[in-house]
Amino acid sequence: MSAQLSLKVGEVKIPEDSDFRHFKAICEDTDGWKLEVDKNQTTVWTKTNDLSDFKMVKVRTTFKDLDAATLYDVIHDPEFRKTWDQSMLEGSEICAINPNNDIGYYAIRCPAPLKNRDFVTQRSWLDCGYEKIIFNHSVNHAARPLKKGIIRGTSYLTGYYIVKLEENKTQLTYISQSDPKGNLPAWAINKLTRMFAPKVINRIYKAAKNYKSWKAKNRPEFKPWLNPEQMMTMLPKYNPTDVVSPEKLTSSRESLDEGDMNEADFQDDDY
Repeated sequence: MSAQLSLKVGEVKIPEDSDFRHFKAICEDTDGWKLEVDKNQTTVWTKTNDLSDFKMVKVRTTFKDLDAATLYDVIHDPEFRKTWDQSMLEGSEICAINPNNDIGYYAIRCPAPLKNRDFVTQRSWLDCGYEKIIFNHSVNHAARPLKKGIIRGTSYLTGYYIVKLEENKTQLTYISQSDPKGNLPAWAINKLTRMFAPKVINRIYKAAKNYKSWKAKNRPEFKPWLNPEQMMTMLPKYNPTDVVSPEKLTSSRESLDEGDMNEADFQDDDY
């Protein structure tokens, strides 16, 4: 099964219903996936693909004390993310495409000897009540040129599938098919996969437990992912001419070399 849907890197396109159904199928699919971790109610699988040496990752867990709506809010809320995402260097929305699509920027802090990474992506979402989907893919926007000292990564497909099982019982599946670029060796990629993916879920869970009390004190009425008029008036409108080819992105011509690496360089607590 192709994980790229009909959305292509570098191309802004409004997903169709079939794209969301395809993403859901990827989340539920078991064919060709290798079990890597099964611990503390969290399961991690990986799958090789022909788009990148970086394996596709799927993480699934069930929260017995979280409602689906809160989880959806937490994943969406950019201001709240600043309070819990310790890996984030910078994050912002660039423009609004329509009420269910925007383009945003995210820079991630990587521990030495790795260089930091950043991503510019089109994010798309769909709320069907008992199930909710958020996913993204990389595009290039003139407002976010390449930065010195930061490697621009590529997201072929990254996202979340949230399913309401019971009133306060929610299943979350996280999919990541991306390429961090640089010169990471295969063993480092696989180690990072096993270390980082479950931590993404754990951090979201801990954040979600505090979200309602935080939101009550921080613009509780402001949820542009639920209120399209808020997003469409807050963000600049998407202009197709701002989406540029990789060749038109300006950057310093520095080496992507991250030096020699060994497994001792990668400590679990760093991620």
